[in-house]
Amino acid sequence: MKPGLPAPARTLPRSLARTMTHTLAAELRQAAIDAPDQPFIRFVHGEWTFGAVDRGTDALAAGLYAQGVRQGHNVSLMLPNGIEFALAWFALAKLGAVAAPVNTSFKGQVLANAIDLVQSTLLIVHASLWPQLAEIRQQLETVRHIVLVGEVQDADPALLPWTALQDAGHPAPPPVQAGFSDLALLLYTSGTTGRSKAAMISNRFVLRQAEVFIEGLRLRPDDVLYCPYPMFHLDAAVMTIAPALLLRGVAAIGERFSVSRYWDEMRAMRATVFDFMGATLTMLWKQAPSPNDRTHSARLGWGVPLPAWATEFEARFGCRLVELYGATEVGGLLFTPQDAPPRPGSCGLPVGPWTVRLVDEDGFTVAPGTPGELVVRSEEPSVLMDGYWGMPEATIAAFRNQWFHTGDLLRQDADGWFYFVGRRKDIVRRRGENISAAEVEMGIEAHPGVLACAVVGVPSDMTEEEVMACVVLRPGTVLSPRELTYWCASKMAKFMVPRYVRFTESLPKTPTDKVEKFRLQQRGTDGAWDREAPGP
Repeated sequence: MKPGLPAPARTLPRSLARTMTHTLAAELRQAAIDAPDQPFIRFVHGEWTFGAVDRGTDALAAGLYAQGVRQGHNVSLMLPNGIEFALAWFALAKLGAVAAPVNTSFKGQVLANAIDLVQSTLLIVHASLWPQLAEIRQQLETVRHIVLVGEVQDADPALLPWTALQDAGHPAPPPVQAGFSDLALLLYTSGTTGRSKAAMISNRFVLRQAEVFIEGLRLRPDDVLYCPYPMFHLDAAVMTIAPALLLRGVAAIGERFSVSRYWDEMRAMRATVFDFMGATLTMLWKQAPSPNDRTHSARLGWGVPLPAWATEFEARFGCRLVELYGATEVGGLLFTPQDAPPRPGSCGLPVGPWTVRLVDEDGFTVAPGTPGELVVRSEEPSVLMDGYWGMPEATIAAFRNQWFHTGDLLRQDADGWFYFVGRRKDIVRRRGENISAAEVEMGIEAHPGVLACAVVGVPSDMTEEEVMACVVLRPGTVLSPRELTYWCASKMAKFMVPRYVRFTESLPKTPTDKVEKFRLQQRGTDGAWDREAPGP
């Protein structure tokens, strides 16, 4: 548990082929044998070796077993980024149980519905999140035991302290015969367009996705993989911790994304690879240049989307940016080849054991250059999600025609490279034109005075929709809505220029920095500037 220097470069483990039949627990056990003293999970305040994580999760698994957790049980986690999350996940894996980490921003009935959905009987909650849980505790239908990490005032004596689970006096649980297809995670979708669903993620999904991720990004055993996003998200769990496990490398987890602390935290973590999502890259780019912009160890950043100024970002910060495509239900599918010249706007080519197609609304393959919905079919068992827990209708709809439908629109060029267009539900239909909200957002965010932007469709008096842009300006920027639309008209097609512009201090977001566009649409055009209205 003590901080230490990173180990020198190592060779890749003899074979990653064991992920064909391995479980998460078995891989951790093997890693503790292979590299017991090698740092595995790093935070700013310290780090844990493979051996320490293995021993700690043995003790925690015994404590959870003593509380009645058994193979196949779901256990809800309400935990911020910290070692407790990782220990709980691996301890549950050793019992053949399933971690169901809850979005820490959930409150009220949304939180109660999420916990009841997965039918957890035991829940682990951090003291900082206890007020949210206490508010709806009596509504929960299945939770019988609550474990508290930390302390709260006037604690209910029925709450079990986290430290009690780690008591060495618990007898070891009996061995579990878990299979690679058994569930390891229930990951909630973001809930930006409707009620959150819990994607069923198997052991093999986690390990095979990690293997593909290593291949797609050409990760190395001496890499330190940095992720500042919530550990309940795919990026941190499956695309950071799991690849580090296979590589016998280091997963460096930040407390939360902070634009002002980002590079300092990267330096403290000695990170070599980082990921970005949504507007986070834009926020980093629009910080004032600093003499320290290159004083870090990062060689590679990955995420989506890659902006038009990516080359300038690379030159300024001295690291390469790589675009890819992934989703909670399918993991990473498309990766930009690192040995080929980049193609602006492309998220790359398929990597891994699946077949991908672009189809129209009737399910027929579209021609090259035509946007279509990305659908996926697996070529190996348990490498896509197994469905949505407790939602058979949603599962059937998602896997219609025996293909998983991502809901994302992409196009493909003549050489097979894919280009992200936007969410199927994130297309604005204006006077016969299908407008990608993502493309309009990228155009507006190219303005030097704009920090972030979200584009939505709003009802039109001409039927169909009009384009509305909700814009966050950089501090100190003086810009009028009309001036912004003049900028848009110089950068994009006339039909894409927003009719409505609303300046706002912030955009409503999930903890994974996805804009909750339904909230912007619910507000409508109230308070927005109308380009077609008379006046200045």
